[in-house]
Amino acid sequence: MFVTLRSTFMVIAALSASSVAPAQVNVAAQPAAESATIEGTNALPVDMTHTPLPAQEATDPLAPEAEQAPDEEQIKPGATLAETVANLRGTDPGSRELECLAVGIYYEAKSESLAGQLAVGHVIANRAESGRFPSSYCGVLFQRSQFSFIRGRSLPSVPRASRDWQDAVAIARIVDQELHPSPMGKALFFHARRVSPGWKLTRLGTLGNHVFYR
Repeated sequence: MFVTLRSTFMVIAALSASSVAPAQVNVAAQPAAESATIEGTNALPVDMTHTPLPAQEATDPLAPEAEQAPDEEQIKPGATLAETVANLRGTDPGSRELECLAVGIYYEAKSESLAGQLAVGHVIANRAESGRFPSSYCGVLFQRSQFSFIRGRSLPSVPRASRDWQDAVAIARIVDQELHPSPMGKALFFHARRVSPGWKLTRLGTLGNHVFYR
């Protein structure tokens, strides 16, 4: 009887121990993906389709606005030489160089047609560009023994209120801006028709009272 009761108690104790004992956790057996998922919960996802806005330069609201340079006045040729001359007539050429050019046109060709004045003006400009003469209008005009109306180093006076002078100013501007080509091309020399200097040069043609050469 005692043995039987003892055996009974041992069986009950064994059963109780098996129902209460905690299960052993094998840490090494936990899937690695779980820990990686937990560690990654603090990271924000990156949107690869997002296009960042371009950086804008910082501006000072109190800084003055940049000034824009005014557009330079553009001289445009008229439909005809006479129209351009009418638009550009004036008493003041605007610079020493244009003054020299206008004086040369006035004294050499004031009695000529506008085309004749244009041809004379271009001879002065052609010389300044040729490399064979002084490189400025005034230099060409004051070159020794080239223009008979020049005396010393001063320009002769002109009647600025006259129509002839204002035409000469307009022609000088036209030549300087190359608004109309010369009817005598690249002529570098001219003389009055009443004289025959016997130049051994290429004759380009006659216009009005002048014969032109290069």
